[in-house]
Amino acid sequence: MHPTIKAIEQEQMKKDLPKFKIGDTIRVSVKVDEGDKTRTQLFEGTVISRQGSGLRESFTVRRISFGEGVERAFPIHSPTVQKIELVRTGKIRRAKLYYLRKSTGKRGRIEEGKREEATPAPSA
Repeated sequence: MHPTIKAIEQEQMKKDLPKFKIGDTIRVSVKVDEGDKTRTQLFEGTVISRQGSGLRESFTVRRISFGEGVERAFPIHSPTVQKIELVRTGKIRRAKLYYLRKSTGKRGRIEEGKREEATPAPSA
């Protein structure tokens, strides 16, 4: 990629993003324009896929709403995505969780994983 394009993309990328991966439950705050008003809408669910890299990176979140599965794809560095919060981590061994579309009830659950927190290095 050309250095000029790379520099422009670096300016537009968000720096305060939490580290989340497939299987994690996250809460996404999205800015919604309705006529002349703007409001923030929350979408909480499980990350079932992540694709792309750099400025074009996006992820898909799935949740069950009123007994119906709802999926929504978000570009990570979009200005409409105001905030991403990590609710809980998931222990998963797949790159994509599309099989959750067919599973219901207990089969649709994801085991909770260990939280990776920064621990201070022991001083010697």
